[in-house]
Amino acid sequence: MRTMSKTILSVLTLMTASTAMADDVIPAEPAGTPAKTAAPNDGDLPAPQSDSDVQPEVATPAVALPDGGVVEQAGVGGVVGYGRAGVLELGGSAGLQMSSEFRSVSVNPSIGWFVADNLELSAILGVNNIKAGDNSATMWSAVIEPSYHLPFNRSTFGFLGMGVGAAYEQQLGAGLAVAPRIGANFLVGRSGVLTPSLQYQYITHNSMVQDNVTVVALTSALSVNVGYTAMW
Repeated sequence: MRTMSKTILSVLTLMTASTAMADDVIPAEPAGTPAKTAAPNDGDLPAPQSDSDVQPEVATPAVALPDGGVVEQAGVGGVVGYGRAGVLELGGSAGLQMSSEFRSVSVNPSIGWFVADNLELSAILGVNNIKAGDNSATMWSAVIEPSYHLPFNRSTFGFLGMGVGAAYEQQLGAGLAVAPRIGANFLVGRSGVLTPSLQYQYITHNSMVQDNVTVVALTSALSVNVGYTAMW
């Protein structure tokens, strides 16, 4: 009996040891199973990082004013863009106003030179024929206009100018002409510049009493013009 009890006790001891060893063994993961990662801590935010980008290059290259003060071959295919110091442009503008009792046609040839970046000095001649009712008159003018051209991109500019000069009409005589102008420049083709603008012209001269309509038209007028110039 004592021998049987010892045998049973030995078997129970071996079974208990085998169970403990089995609990300590970690089963192997099957092949292809992705590795487990620890869950992120939502309370710890990543450190802030700078996202500063490099400023892009300006629309036109920086070119020093050449000897003689005039740039050659400005525009597409050259190294100098519109609005740079030394750029020369030549062309003109035309305007038309019509109503049942009034008609005004103007032609304005011009030449401009950029004395500094985006700052232009222009000489503008004007011939304006006005007809009101049965009367007509022709006004001649010549103004010097400094203007500032603000680049929006490589092909679009906004500008503001102030022309000051003289005007002459046969019956009214000569007078001081002041002509502020605002508009835009759109580069067309290799070296063309399309310029729509809005201009107000005020002229001081002797009054003419026989035709009040003509006096008002020649003294002050608001006109819409479209110009085209070519740059060198």
